Amino acid sequence: MQYNQKAADVAAEVSKAVFGKPQTIRTIWMAMLAGGHVLIEDIPGVGKTTLALAFARALELNESRVQFTPDVLPSDIVGFTVFQKETGRLVYHPGSVMCNLFLGDEINRTSSRTQSALLEVMEEGTVTVDGVTHPVPAPFTVIATENPVGAAGTQMLPQSQLDRFTVCVVMGYPDTEAEMQMLAGRGQRTLLEQVHPVANQADLLAMQKEVVGVFIHELMYRYIVDLAQASRKEPRLALGLSPRASLALAGMARAAAYLAGRDFVAPQDVTTVFADVARHRLMLTDQAKAGGETVDVVIDDLLRTVPRPRPEKADRHGR
Repeated sequence: MQYNQKAADVAAEVSKAVFGKPQTIRTIWMAMLAGGHVLIEDIPGVGKTTLALAFARALELNESRVQFTPDVLPSDIVGFTVFQKETGRLVYHPGSVMCNLFLGDEINRTSSRTQSALLEVMEEGTVTVDGVTHPVPAPFTVIATENPVGAAGTQMLPQSQLDRFTVCVVMGYPDTEAEMQMLAGRGQRTLLEQVHPVANQADLLAMQKEVVGVFIHELMYRYIVDLAQASRKEPRLALGLSPRASLALAGMARAAAYLAGRDFVAPQDVTTVFADVARHRLMLTDQAKAGGETVDVVIDDLLRTVPRPRPEKADRHGR
């Protein structure tokens, strides 16, 4: 794994701008290595945007940022075509999504119509305007932030869009020492300026290729499927994990193994990333909500009750 050290360098560089959140940084980095997208849900002011911009700087990515408001239109995202009189042809004008890292700030403050403009590009890496399909640059990642549902001006994202996010992470407040470090840094702008490129677009593509090559034994595939099947049969859930979620879990497990320096997925790789992959996809029944159940409790129960493969059966040779 030629680029493993460079992957560690990226995480270390991002940590210069966001203090006290190593696990959050690691989770987002794993999602990017797996070629996925990230939803960051939390209250305003905890550093969601700073974290996304720090990744763009550390990886020297072409980033585009959109502050989602009710008046943002789908054409602002995917682009539009204009009739060119001189040539008699329609000319495509790219939208903000034509970049390597698309940062959607407060995605749940815009209309459903604008939100749906991201569905195709998040799934297929293309946008279609006036019947013509345009690929986005590679690599491509969407990092979207949202304020908690119920805050002024917010609306729930449709399940079809939530399912396209590989992981959903919650940052939370920094601890005392991290917040003191942040104050000593004299503001987010100064903190971001401390982040320097340690990799580039070609390096990220190479790392993603190495992650795809991480071996998953058949027993590990069975474990992932068993977790998904158990969520679909869970009586406290109105909606379990989709097949797309199973694919996301496998990709995240590969990335976790890669960052751990292994070329095969072990059971702990799956259990480590399961909550972040599942949290935004699972939906409680009304009875479960009324009974005080939470999605996190259900996730813990699934991990406890679904049998894990023996560690010695997870390696490349299945011994």
